[in-house]
Amino acid sequence: MENRKDASRDLFPGALEMMILESLRRQSAHGYALVQHIQQRSNNLLQVEEGSLYPALQRLLKAKLVKAEWTISPSSNRRVRVYHITKAGLRHLERELSSFDRMLDGIQMVLGPGRRTVNS
Repeated sequence: MENRKDASRDLFPGALEMMILESLRRQSAHGYALVQHIQQRSNNLLQVEEGSLYPALQRLLKAKLVKAEWTISPSSNRRVRVYHITKAGLRHLERELSSFDRMLDGIQMVLGPGRRTVNS
Protein backbone atom coordinates (compact mmCIF):
# COMPACT_ATOMS: atom_id res chain seq x y z
CA MET A 1 0.00 0.00 0.00
CA GLU A 2 1.43 3.40 -0.89
CA ASN A 3 1.80 6.11 1.72
CA ARG A 4 0.90 9.78 1.43
CA LYS A 5 4.45 10.88 0.62
CA ASP A 6 4.60 8.46 -2.33
CA ALA A 7 1.23 9.70 -3.61
CA SER A 8 2.49 13.29 -3.90
CA ARG A 9 5.30 12.08 -6.19
CA ASP A 10 2.81 10.38 -8.49
CA LEU A 11 1.15 13.52 -9.82
CA PHE A 12 0.41 13.41 -13.54
CA PRO A 13 2.92 15.19 -15.78
CA GLY A 14 2.41 18.95 -15.63
CA ALA A 15 0.36 18.92 -12.40
CA LEU A 16 3.04 20.58 -10.30
CA GLU A 17 3.66 23.26 -12.91
CA MET A 18 -0.09 23.91 -13.12
CA MET A 19 -0.32 24.28 -9.32
CA ILE A 20 2.69 26.61 -9.28
CA LEU A 21 1.19 28.79 -12.02
CA GLU A 22 -2.19 28.90 -10.26
CA SER A 23 -0.50 29.85 -6.99
CA LEU A 24 1.48 32.60 -8.72
CA ARG A 25 -1.66 33.85 -10.45
CA ARG A 26 -3.05 34.50 -6.98
CA GLN A 27 0.15 36.07 -5.63
CA SER A 28 3.84 36.30 -6.48
CA ALA A 29 5.91 34.19 -4.09
CA HIS A 30 9.28 32.67 -3.30
CA GLY A 31 9.82 28.91 -3.34
CA TYR A 32 9.11 28.18 0.31
CA ALA A 33 5.87 30.20 0.16
CA LEU A 34 4.80 28.18 -2.92
CA VAL A 35 5.39 24.92 -1.05
CA GLN A 36 3.38 26.20 1.91
CA HIS A 37 0.53 27.45 -0.31
CA ILE A 38 0.18 24.16 -2.18
CA GLN A 39 0.32 22.18 1.05
CA GLN A 40 -2.25 24.45 2.74
CA ARG A 41 -4.65 24.54 -0.22
CA SER A 42 -4.53 20.73 -0.48
CA ASN A 43 -5.30 20.29 3.24
CA ASN A 44 -1.82 18.74 3.60
CA LEU A 45 -2.57 16.00 1.06
CA LEU A 46 0.23 17.22 -1.23
CA GLN A 47 3.80 17.59 0.00
CA VAL A 48 6.02 19.32 -2.56
CA GLU A 49 9.72 18.59 -2.10
CA GLU A 50 12.42 21.11 -3.01
CA GLY A 51 13.84 18.48 -5.35
CA SER A 52 10.63 18.72 -7.40
CA LEU A 53 9.75 22.39 -6.91
CA TYR A 54 12.94 24.08 -8.08
CA PRO A 55 13.39 22.01 -11.27
CA ALA A 56 9.73 22.79 -12.10
CA LEU A 57 10.36 26.50 -11.50
CA GLN A 58 13.43 26.31 -13.75
CA ARG A 59 11.35 24.70 -16.53
CA LEU A 60 8.75 27.48 -16.16
CA LEU A 61 11.45 30.16 -16.24
CA LYS A 62 13.04 28.63 -19.35
CA ALA A 63 9.63 28.55 -21.07
CA LYS A 64 9.09 32.21 -20.04
CA LEU A 65 5.89 31.26 -18.19
CA VAL A 66 7.27 32.84 -15.02
CA LYS A 67 9.90 35.45 -14.28
CA ALA A 68 11.92 35.89 -11.12
CA GLU A 69 13.71 38.60 -9.22
CA TRP A 70 15.92 38.61 -6.17
CA THR A 71 14.73 40.62 -3.20
CA ILE A 72 15.10 40.76 0.59
CA SER A 73 12.40 38.98 2.58
CA PRO A 74 10.91 41.34 5.17
CA SER A 75 10.25 38.44 7.57
CA SER A 76 13.69 36.78 7.47
CA ASN A 77 15.87 39.64 6.16
CA ARG A 78 17.38 37.12 3.70
CA ARG A 79 17.75 37.22 -0.05
CA VAL A 80 14.93 35.29 -1.73
CA ARG A 81 13.98 34.74 -5.34
CA VAL A 82 10.39 35.85 -5.92
CA TYR A 83 8.52 34.34 -8.86
CA HIS A 84 5.81 36.09 -10.90
CA ILE A 85 3.55 34.62 -13.57
CA THR A 86 3.89 36.18 -17.04
CA LYS A 87 1.14 36.88 -19.58
CA ALA A 88 2.31 33.81 -21.48
CA GLY A 89 2.10 31.87 -18.21
CA LEU A 90 -1.50 33.00 -17.71
CA ARG A 91 -2.45 31.88 -21.23
CA HIS A 92 -0.67 28.55 -20.73
CA LEU A 93 -2.41 28.01 -17.39
CA GLU A 94 -5.85 28.64 -18.92
CA ARG A 95 -5.16 26.09 -21.67
CA GLU A 96 -3.86 23.53 -19.17
CA LEU A 97 -6.83 24.02 -16.82
CA SER A 98 -9.26 23.59 -19.70
CA SER A 99 -7.49 20.40 -20.80
CA PHE A 100 -7.39 19.12 -17.22
CA ASP A 101 -11.12 19.79 -16.75
CA ARG A 102 -11.91 17.81 -19.93
CA MET A 103 -9.69 14.93 -18.80
CA LEU A 104 -11.27 14.92 -15.34
CA ASP A 105 -14.77 14.90 -16.86
CA GLY A 106 -13.83 11.90 -19.00
CA ILE A 107 -12.37 10.02 -16.04
CA GLN A 108 -15.49 10.70 -13.99
CA MET A 109 -17.68 9.41 -16.81
CA VAL A 110 -15.71 6.17 -16.84
CA LEU A 111 -15.77 5.79 -13.05
CA GLY A 112 -19.47 6.48 -12.86
CA PRO A 113 -21.77 9.05 -11.26
CA GLY A 114 -21.36 9.98 -7.62
CA ARG A 115 -17.62 9.26 -7.43
CA ARG A 116 -16.72 12.95 -7.05
CA THR A 117 -18.62 13.28 -3.75
CA VAL A 118 -17.28 10.13 -2.05
CA ASN A 119 -15.07 12.12 0.38
CA SER A 120 -17.34 15.13 0.79
